[in-house]
Amino acid sequence: MRFSHCFLRGSVVKNLSSTEKYQAIHELIHRASVFTEIRSLNEFEEAVFEREKLQTTGIGRGVAVAHGRLKHSGKLLIALGVSREGIEFDSIDSKPVHFLFVIATAENDREEYLKVLSSIIRSIRNESLRNHILTACTKNTSQGEIEATLRNSFLNSLDNSIDNVSQKRASTVA
Repeated sequence: MRFSHCFLRGSVVKNLSSTEKYQAIHELIHRASVFTEIRSLNEFEEAVFEREKLQTTGIGRGVAVAHGRLKHSGKLLIALGVSREGIEFDSIDSKPVHFLFVIATAENDREEYLKVLSSIIRSIRNESLRNHILTACTKNTSQGEIEATLRNSFLNSLDNSIDNVSQKRASTVA
């Protein structure tokens, strides 16, 4: 699976301290070691900020999924920053964000980005998963355990999505 590299080591920051969205995005980009593969973090950060200025990526239920596209990006990268206090994010439900995802994609890979975005949203929509991650971040749960939980949920959601598309295509061909 080409998404199996998502949510590996260095993709979760358990305790974001920033409570304002642009500061929180900056903090996550610079603290998540998964983003060290990016040639210019400043260029990436600016791309995320520019996208955020167009329309908030705070999708409700305490979740935001910010993203930026890069000209020189190899593979899709994802990080999650967890904020116990909450981040003021201008979310569509006006509630603070506790789960800030930041996604880096290649400029020309819209289809891959949309699949990943859809899978993240399906996974994090699960209230018990959100509660589990938030609780794990407040306890002494290892970052690796949190990343494994998130990766499993993400990949299961992605597999189910791909299976559903395959079934729909098969039924239209038959």
